[in-house]
Amino acid sequence: MEAGEEPLLLAELKPGRPHQFDWKSSCETWSVAFSPDGSWFAWSQGHCIVKLIPWPLEEQFIPKGFEAKTRSSKSDTKGRGSPKEKTLDCGQIVWGLAFSPWPSPPSRKLWARHHAQVPDVSCLILATGLNDGQIKIWEVQTGLLLLNLSGHQDVVRDLSFTPSGSLILVSASRDKTLRIWDLNKHGKQIQVLSGHLQWVYCCSISPDCSMLCSAAGEKSVFLWSMRSYTLIRKLEGHQSSVVSCDFSPDSALLVTASYDTNVIMWDPYTGERLRSLHHTQLDPTMDDSDVHMSSLRSVCFSPEGLYLATVADDRLLRIWALELKAPIAFAPMTNGLCCTFFPHGGVIATGTRDGHVQFWTAPRVLSSLKHLCRKALRSFLTTYQVLALPIPKKMKEFLTYRTF
Repeated sequence: MEAGEEPLLLAELKPGRPHQFDWKSSCETWSVAFSPDGSWFAWSQGHCIVKLIPWPLEEQFIPKGFEAKTRSSKSDTKGRGSPKEKTLDCGQIVWGLAFSPWPSPPSRKLWARHHAQVPDVSCLILATGLNDGQIKIWEVQTGLLLLNLSGHQDVVRDLSFTPSGSLILVSASRDKTLRIWDLNKHGKQIQVLSGHLQWVYCCSISPDCSMLCSAAGEKSVFLWSMRSYTLIRKLEGHQSSVVSCDFSPDSALLVTASYDTNVIMWDPYTGERLRSLHHTQLDPTMDDSDVHMSSLRSVCFSPEGLYLATVADDRLLRIWALELKAPIAFAPMTNGLCCTFFPHGGVIATGTRDGHVQFWTAPRVLSSLKHLCRKALRSFLTTYQVLALPIPKKMKEFLTYRTF
């Protein structure tokens, strides 16, 4: 998809209908996720089931240029043959999913502890957050259950691994807490973060691993330090419950989505509100005063940091360019709940209340040299450090995303 074109539906996955379940209950796809290397796709298809699907899908569904850039597929081809689709029966409704990054050598201890006969094997992990407060940890290549983490007293709504590969896992729950787990220490719970007064819907760790954002059924979001596990600040500006949040790839921006129909873009270092993206009704027959029709469900950044995707209750997937106040593209979707970009760009996956997953084309652009330089600098410089540099004001404004 070129910038400005409408998203095209590439493929749609639909669950089967197991006879032992009442099909009308618990069929929602609350979460979808790609592995960081783009070799696997996970899908909570309802009825306690998670599907692990090798990516790319069957070739006839995927246009040229969308092939996964993966190292695991090569090793599988040599050793065990092509990776196979797996079904994980979690025993409870699955709300949250998160893949670990490809692990650094110390994290191989986790594998060795449970697979003494297979030393020195790296382990790609999927964490699943369940209805009863449990978190189950699975080994992706085999589908084996590695750990069961207990501590939450209610639904585990969201999960996030530190991008550094340290196997630190953050969980967000309806029990109004976030919990920090160290999977290198048998899944030891190392911290409980309290302070939210409502269910915690979403948690997101900044790519530089310095900050954690949590969104609950409140009008503010919390920013926590991932070094000290203390509250840095509250970000206030929404008029209704905040339900989704995501950091930009360089950690310089934070976006939050709310039932108030707005996405707010923040500078997480200063707490400054940079801009708002309002979701208005496109259908003239609908009453724009009905706020709930455009209530947001999910927001996410594209991997290069130039676009956002949002899913709202008005049955639309919207794609936004970072520098513009209006969406650049729309796609019709029914009962959308979540969205995520493919790690190498070009595809957006969305999940629905019907238990379906849809794959859409997303903008594929070459980042400008200016943006690449900004992204590289902001990956290790805070806003305050940029403002202290002896450079022209306009350059500081560009580097701190103040040129909108």
